[in-house]
Amino acid sequence: MKIRGRVAGAALAVTALFALAGCGGGAGGGGTAAQPTGEAQGGTLTVFAAASLTGTFGDLEKKFEAANPGTDVVFNFAGSSALAQQINQGAPADVFASADQNNMTKVTDAGNAQGQPEVFATNTLQIAVAPQNPKQIASLQDLGKPGLRTVVCAPQVPCGSATEKVEKAAGVDITPVSEEQDVKSVLQKVTTGNADAGLVYRTDVSASKGQAQGVDIPQAAEAVNQYPIVVLKNTKNAGLAQKWVQFVNGDEGRQVLGAAGFGAP
Repeated sequence: MKIRGRVAGAALAVTALFALAGCGGGAGGGGTAAQPTGEAQGGTLTVFAAASLTGTFGDLEKKFEAANPGTDVVFNFAGSSALAQQINQGAPADVFASADQNNMTKVTDAGNAQGQPEVFATNTLQIAVAPQNPKQIASLQDLGKPGLRTVVCAPQVPCGSATEKVEKAAGVDITPVSEEQDVKSVLQKVTTGNADAGLVYRTDVSASKGQAQGVDIPQAAEAVNQYPIVVLKNTKNAGLAQKWVQFVNGDEGRQVLGAAGFGAP
């Protein structure tokens, strides 16, 4: 009886193990068919994105994670030039969203992208000033007034490159008190009173929630920034990465981006 009981117990244990394997598709076995679904629906997704996307991608993160249980989207927001350099130096990332084509090209030319980047949004510059515009700034020419403190992005940053284009179109030469490495830093100088004006994207003025006021400039049409996005070559979760790209390019992504002031591609 004792021997028979042990054999029966062992048989039950083996049966239970097979049942678990059939249900789980976890490490070790029988889960080949379920694996792609798990890859596309769960896991950590690391997205390198231009600083100007901070607010909108933060909103999209919540929606994406809710639609894909078990997913954790982690961002690295910075100037596109810095992000492109980090990617080309081997920083682990799944997706890159740039604020311009130039820095995206640096990544694709280095062979660090999967497929072709897709443009998902556009953006243009405004002059950011304090609420109520106390310095009465109405044009790019006004940024040359004596004693006026203006901040811009560094030339290698997309908003800096766009600034150079609008300066040329307006025939002005701005002498900034500082050149920042991303557009958020420019806006912060204005909102904290450390600058009287700054050239930033209109979406950043909108995201300031009244801490800054935007002054439209006609020359902005000469420097429309296109925002491309791509899955990176060394992604650890290609299915989930592609799903994020599709989500940003989809109806829900376009709605959030449009509400923030981004233009359609």
